[in-house]
Amino acid sequence: MRSHWFWILCACTLQFAACQLAPRNVEITQSQSLDSLEIQGLVDVSDIPNGWQDLLLLDSTIQLDIRYAGTNNFVAEKLYPCARCLLRSEVAQSVVKAQRLLQNNDLGLKIFDCYRPLSVQQRLWNKVPDARYVTPPERGSMHNRGTAIDVTLVYSNGDELDMGTAFDYFGQEAHHSYKALSAQVLDNRRHLLEVMQLTGFKEIRTEWWHYSYKEKEFDVQDFVWPCQNLD
Repeated sequence: MRSHWFWILCACTLQFAACQLAPRNVEITQSQSLDSLEIQGLVDVSDIPNGWQDLLLLDSTIQLDIRYAGTNNFVAEKLYPCARCLLRSEVAQSVVKAQRLLQNNDLGLKIFDCYRPLSVQQRLWNKVPDARYVTPPERGSMHNRGTAIDVTLVYSNGDELDMGTAFDYFGQEAHHSYKALSAQVLDNRRHLLEVMQLTGFKEIRTEWWHYSYKEKEFDVQDFVWPCQNLD
């Protein structure tokens, strides 16, 4: 049976409205503000620069499917030495807040990409020199700044929700404005959009999966993370 999503308006506290999402046949019995989602102190990670965080050290329940650490990507090449999700520290904390909100309704995040070195951006641009889908390296993308994630929603069993297209699908069907999709897909996309907006992120027009942190600007980086001692 097809389920639908809706927002239940909760009490507003401080800067953000406290909201929860759920299938329509699930009763919400309590509200929760973003300010009540206390994220524990950042883990000191000596193998990455100060001000950065390995997301899984903050919340290991977030799923990773870092596509550029393998060949299952649009260039069919391995571009990262190994799969890690590095982000600016405050960005990582906001992602964890999104995860906590989703977990209230047996959902979660699966992340396809996080920080991306500028040199990798150049390699992607060489393959697809189209600014609708790949930011020109001379500008530097939000991924190169450690403030963007490519992400989808998963059920508690790990299965992905239907978003209408695959990740990194270059076509109008992946655009937020494209509406010739099932009601379920549109609800799923809207569900992701609303959670990410609530926790400090903004979307881009052409990719349902891409969200950038909007609260602060950072510089472009080109460091490559080490892989030793990774499970």
